[in-house]
Amino acid sequence: MYSDNILGFETIEKNLKAMAFKRLIYSFISILAILFLLSSGLTIAEENNAGSFQRGLSKFFDYPVDLFKEAFESGWRWYAYVFKYLPDLISTINMAFFSTLFGAIFALLLSLFASKNLIKNQYIVTFSRRTMDILRSFPELVIAMIFLYLMGKSELPAVIAIVIHTAGALGKLFSEAIENADNKPIEGLQSCGASWWQRVRFAVIPQVIPLFISYTLLRLEINVRASTILGFVGAGGIGEALSAVIQFRYGDEIIAIMFLLVITIISLDYFSRFLRGRLIGDNK
Repeated sequence: MYSDNILGFETIEKNLKAMAFKRLIYSFISILAILFLLSSGLTIAEENNAGSFQRGLSKFFDYPVDLFKEAFESGWRWYAYVFKYLPDLISTINMAFFSTLFGAIFALLLSLFASKNLIKNQYIVTFSRRTMDILRSFPELVIAMIFLYLMGKSELPAVIAIVIHTAGALGKLFSEAIENADNKPIEGLQSCGASWWQRVRFAVIPQVIPLFISYTLLRLEINVRASTILGFVGAGGIGEALSAVIQFRYGDEIIAIMFLLVITIISLDYFSRFLRGRLIGDNK
């Protein structure tokens, strides 16, 4: 019996080594295939484009170098423009904050009706899921362009566009979190005669609220960047100011705006970590 166990372990070990070797071979073949496709694509692009990829790659850092050179030639006073563009940054943050807030509310409502463990009617679940699919199918830029055409240049079209996309993206994450929640508290409350809303409030929300907060804070960071990008098409905020100074090649002002954006994202990351620690109890 003992010898049979040893033979069994040796067989398992041999099979594991064979599987590891086979996986290594497959990984190596996949890497070679990807490299072949990349080189083939670059060759085809070289043949069909007027420019050269290699020549463009060699000049990749020319623009950043020019920015710092222009900032240095102007006296290296880019930090003086930080306060100039601070109101535009605050406007962008406001756009992202309100978009995330309303998007998360709509996402919560959609996710409740898109979860199989809460809704037994398959038609309602399917309709809610397809609605979220449609909401997140189009990028914020496309949606914003439509509303900018209808409503004119302002911050409102950008807010509406981000709310729509946020509702679809967060709704999917929220619904998956709800479906992965433990069903025993839900079944326990249902057996006691609790209503649907009571089951959601006391059995589901306490389980998923940490994930909801994490997803929403992450989406807030994404929406700050999205609000900046939408400013390039006339939606206001610091993105519109960045578009203007890039066209006029004001290197010092471009550096000031980029500095504000980087500091904002870093600050949001620390704020998210602090808020999660206070609300969830994660003090790491």
